[in-house]
This record gives sequence, C-alpha cells and structure tokens, in this order.
Amino acid sequence: MNSKKIVIVDDDVAILDSLGIMLDFEGFEVNAFERGSEIFTYVESVSKPDIILLDMWLSGEDGREICKKLKENEYTKNIPVVIMSASRGLEQTALQSGANAFIAKPFEIDEVMDQLNKLTT
Repeated sequence: MNSKKIVIVDDDVAILDSLGIMLDFEGFEVNAFERGSEIFTYVESVSKPDIILLDMWLSGEDGREICKKLKENEYTKNIPVVIMSASRGLEQTALQSGANAFIAKPFEIDEVMDQLNKLTT
C-alpha cells in the first residue's frame, strides 16, 4: 500500500469524486477541495501532502497562480504539483508557473498514476 497524502483541487465535483475514489483505491490518503484558496489553510493547519493535483481553471481562481504561491512559500515549495486542464495547449504555461507536471483532461487513470508515481518516489 502506498499511503501517500494527496490533495486534489478541482471545481468539478464529478472529477473530485471520481479521482478521489480511484486514488483511494490505489492507496492514497485523499483530501479534495473545490476552491484553490482552501489548499493554503489545509497545508498550513492540517497536513502537508506528498503531492497536489491542481486544476488550472477554477471558479474565479487560476491554478497557475496558486501553483506559483505554493512554489514561493518555503514550507510548500518542495511539494510536487501536477496541473490538470482541458486546454491542452497550456502545458508550457503550467510548467512555467512551477508545476512539476501537466495532465490534459480527459485523462486515463494510468496516466495520472504514472505521473504520481514518478513524483512521489
């Protein structure tokens, strides 16, 4: 069993639910949020995750800006961040914001697991 802590941030509840179920099945301890700003409170007061899966386009928030803030913070800068987006052409800007990887939606769970395994081992 893996038992790594993962935070998923996506404003699409269906994606949160399906990813949460699949990653829980794969042995991850999953915490999911619909708003990007919630990640800062969680990380600072509850737990530091092993990896963060972050949607690029959140309601009223830009995942790239959230990623930049995470990477600028001394406490969170070493947490791998994977940005997800249905906009396939934005991989470069996702990586420029400090993301460790990019996953285009829709995705296969194998693709997600490959990235997570690369970044958490």
